Amino acid sequence: MTFEKYLQQFEDILNHPENHPTYQDEEYYQYTKMNWTRMGRWLKRFEPTLAFEQFVGSITQKQQWIIITEPWCGDAAHSVPMLAKMASKNSNISLDIQLRDSAPFLIDSYLTNGGKSIPILVIRNEAGEDLAVWGPRPQACQQLFLNMKEQGIDFSEIKEEIQKWYNTDKGVEIQKEIQALLEIK
Repeated sequence: MTFEKYLQQFEDILNHPENHPTYQDEEYYQYTKMNWTRMGRWLKRFEPTLAFEQFVGSITQKQQWIIITEPWCGDAAHSVPMLAKMASKNSNISLDIQLRDSAPFLIDSYLTNGGKSIPILVIRNEAGEDLAVWGPRPQACQQLFLNMKEQGIDFSEIKEEIQKWYNTDKGVEIQKEIQALLEIK
């Protein structure tokens, strides 16, 4: 689906959770409400760096960026709007949003350590071949998560620290990582 359709579906979930079984769970619904706010903030505030804009603007071959995500995902609330803005900087890049928990279950081909971690960005060329895969979070953020998890820190505290990391980083690392992945190709 397009990013715009994803936003519409996201909004429909918030307005009519009764139509979406997953979001009838109050915890998922509350995560989703919070994520809508976070996503909106990034859509207003995030702009790719000039260096990244120049890099992405130099892409001359058609690419498809597929983001595997779900509205309840906290990391996605940060990364998805950033990735969508990055992709929008070049008309050679088309963006497709795939939900992790819905057919065609693309996530099954992009597991992280055997798990269905999201968001995942799959970058494909015009022939549909994978050029790069990124996710579920920037490496420094992932390392923070793994270190805290290994120390047995409570998940609510981990989530808070992850949110702080994203707010401090402001999308710098995700741009560097996407550029590094594509420069190799």
